[in-house]
This record gives sequence, C-alpha cells and structure tokens, in this order.
Amino acid sequence: MKIMTSMETRIADLNAEFLGVPHLLLMENAGRSVADAVSKRMNVEGKRVAVFCGLGDNGGDGLVAARHLASLGAKVTVILVGDEENIRTDEAKLNWNAVKAMFTVEKIVVRDSSDVKKLEGELSKMDVIVDALLGTGVRGEVREPIASVIDLINRIKGFKVSVDVPSGINPDTGEVGGRAVKADVTVCLHSLKPALSTSPFTGELEVYPIGIPPEAEIIVGPGDLEAAKITRRAESYKGEHGRVLVVGGGINYSGAPALTALAALATGVDIVIVAAPSSVANVIRSYSPNLIVNPLPGETYSPESVEKVESIMKRVTALAIGPGLGLEDETFNAVIETLELARKSRIPTVVDADALKAIAKKPDSVADGNMVLTPHQGEFLAITGEKLPGKSLREKMELVKEWSKRLRATILLKAHWDVISNGEKVKVNITGNPGMTVGGTGDVLTGCCAAILSWGKDAFTAAAAAAFINGRAGDLAVQQKGYHITATDVINHIPQAMGDTEKQAKHVTM
Repeated sequence: MKIMTSMETRIADLNAEFLGVPHLLLMENAGRSVADAVSKRMNVEGKRVAVFCGLGDNGGDGLVAARHLASLGAKVTVILVGDEENIRTDEAKLNWNAVKAMFTVEKIVVRDSSDVKKLEGELSKMDVIVDALLGTGVRGEVREPIASVIDLINRIKGFKVSVDVPSGINPDTGEVGGRAVKADVTVCLHSLKPALSTSPFTGELEVYPIGIPPEAEIIVGPGDLEAAKITRRAESYKGEHGRVLVVGGGINYSGAPALTALAALATGVDIVIVAAPSSVANVIRSYSPNLIVNPLPGETYSPESVEKVESIMKRVTALAIGPGLGLEDETFNAVIETLELARKSRIPTVVDADALKAIAKKPDSVADGNMVLTPHQGEFLAITGEKLPGKSLREKMELVKEWSKRLRATILLKAHWDVISNGEKVKVNITGNPGMTVGGTGDVLTGCCAAILSWGKDAFTAAAAAAFINGRAGDLAVQQKGYHITATDVINHIPQAMGDTEKQAKHVTM
C-alpha cells in the first residue's frame, strides 16, 4: 500500500492539474469513492446520512459524496460548518451550489458552537455520519466550532466514515489537536498517510485511487513550487526571507555571479552578497545597484580568500559557489576548502559551474544532505566518470539517483528534461526550451536554488522547485521574444513564473 505524506499528496494533486487533470474531476472522484465505501457496506436506500463539511477541499469531497448518496436513495442531511461565503475553493463552492439546488437534501449551516447544541436531537438517530471537516489540513489545536462538531460526531451512534483523515489528526505525525473523530472507516484518497495505520481513531483503512496520474508524482510542477514557498508575515524584517552568498567570478568572467545573484533576488531572497576577486568586483558591482559586492584579494579565487569568505558565511543562510570562478589549481583548492567549511557549518550550498570540476578531485567534500550539485552532461561525466545513457530517461533517472546516493548530495542534472535526485527520491522537470541553451541560464538556476535553500527548505525541494521556476521563466521569455532570449530575460520572468503558479495553487488552501 503506497504511503505519501500530506505534502507529497498535495504536490501530486497540483501537478495533476498541471498535466491537464482538473481538480474538479479529482474532487468528483474522491466524493464518489466515499459514497462507494459506504454503499458497499450497506444498502443506503432509505438510510439517514449526515455529511459534515468544512470550508476547504475536504468539505468539497463530502459535498460530492452527499450528492452520490442521495442519488442512491439515502436521506441525506448536509451540515456546512461555517458561512458559505467563506468556502475557500472554487470547486467546493460549485459542489455546494449543486447540493443547495437539491430539494431532496436537507441543508444546515453551523456558524458557531451554539448552533451545534441545537443539532444533537435532530441528528441522534442518523445511520451514517460522514466526516469531511478538515482532512489533511489540521495543524495544532482544533478550533471552534469544529471542536464542538467533532464532539457531537463522536456522541452520535451511527456508522462513521472519515474522508481521507479523521478530522483532528495530523496525518503525518498522528498528533491529535485536542480532539479527533473516532471513525469506523477512513477512506484514504490516492494514498495512505503515514500516521493513519497506527492511529486509534482511523478504524478500518481503505485506499481509493481518484485519478491522479503516476506522472504527477514524477514530474516537477506547481505543487513542488508550492512546497518550496514561504509565508511572509506583516511584521517581517530585512533578511528574514533569506541571505545568500555567491562566491564566483574571475579574470575572464564577471557576468555569471551577477546573474546568479540577480536571480536569487528575483526569486524572493532579501539579501545577496557577491564575494569575487578584486579583479572583477567593481565590474560585477556595476551591473546593478541591488548587488552587495565584497572584493577578495587577487585576480582569482584562492586559499588566501577563504578566511574572508568564511567570515561572510556566518551572516548568510545559503551559499552558491562556482559561477565564473575559473579553472586554476589554486581556485580548485579554495573551492574544496570552502565546501568543507560550509559542510562543517551546515550552510546549505549550491555547487555549480567551475566548482563542480573541483569535486572530481575530492568527492567527499560535498557529502552533506544540504548540498545541491547542478552539473550538465559533461560535468556529470567529470564528477562521476560515467557517461549518461543516450535516450533512456528511466536509465538517466536511475544513474542520477545512484550517484546522488554515493555522493550523499542532491544532484540536479541539467538537460532537455532536468533530473533531480537526493538518492532516495527522483523527479523530472519538463519545463524549459531550446532557447535556454544561451549562456547564463545555468547561473540563473543556481540563484533560484540558493534562494529557496536560504528559506530553510531541504535540498531536494529546493532543487526541484528551482528547476521548475527556471524552466518556466525561460518558457515565458520565449513566448515573448522567440528564440532570441538572454539570461537576463529569464531573470525578468521569474516573478511571473512564480506568480502564475501561485494562482494555480490557490485551490489547495485547507
């Protein structure tokens, strides 16, 4: 039986819509599954059924179940907990309006705990109770009037069916938010949640597929971006949303670290510091007034610069190293020293470009779950000594997964379809286009990834979301300019790439 966390399920749900499977269809399948679970246990014709619905998607599933149970001849009463104006998703609103139009279904709206007390006598003789209040969205203590409704459900003697998760239980940890529905059956949608098999509240467990395609768990999509985002408080202060250090640049390259830094800012990080050799520091500074540039001694990055970089590292929440550094031996030595300092200090790090070539000399320098390596095919060969298979995506996925496990780091392989693995999970990013062969787009990807790492997200989540953002921004740039884009065009479209998926993701609010 497949087990997925609530976040993994949420990601698959959003990615299914990205692949063309409407969320409304998934809700319909979910609600029908609940009705099927009830009807296979009893003949529902003439049975009295109470369906308790919250204001989110779990409530929407319950509304669909109510419609199907009514069509099977059950005498259905829907109890909506909260004002209908506050129903949080378009799909749930549509199903509420459908139920409202059904004169065969009784509708009751509960706005506060005082309304709950009036229901006990009316609902005491129900044959079936469907709990569609909270689903996977519960975190912490259950608040009123839901708390009183849960107590009421537990007092009613009818057969109790919970939709996806008994309301009040954290599906990942099993923690109970003060109280929880004691179900006879829990109808798990798409997959079993981690804590349900050991919870005393779940009763019999049954998993129903709802039409989420397997590709939704493999591709990177809006769900992965949603998992990477942070909530911004009104009282936020400068630096709270990430501080990134970019170590890059050399006598031949000044643009690469600037692109990485500007991409990190466009992704939403608060502060970016570029540490670059003094030979190019002023050139990098001239690209934008938004860049903070700290010059390092010498023309190239060398061991004598590491001490200064180490002092800056103490003030940041993520590091990006490699863009434009050059291939000098002393630079390789400085990169290894810097990576070992980052590993020791537990600073999440993106290793890109010339820094990747240094890893080949000492692979264990990146053996840290906080590190993301972003090689293209040639750099992958340099690091691993293995050539990627030609056209077989499945073989590429397996090889990247194998080497991620060996190196104990997350690998984001840049390709026609990017492959991302942390040695356990593996995903494929399908955004992007041939216009992104232009120089600098890899540096943009590094900046996106560093920004998400700086928010405290794990390396796999950051790498997957960064690949999606970078590719989506490139697609938007090409839509505007055709195959005549530059890396700065990609940076300019990062906010739109993230904003588009924010609109798509609104319906998952619970």
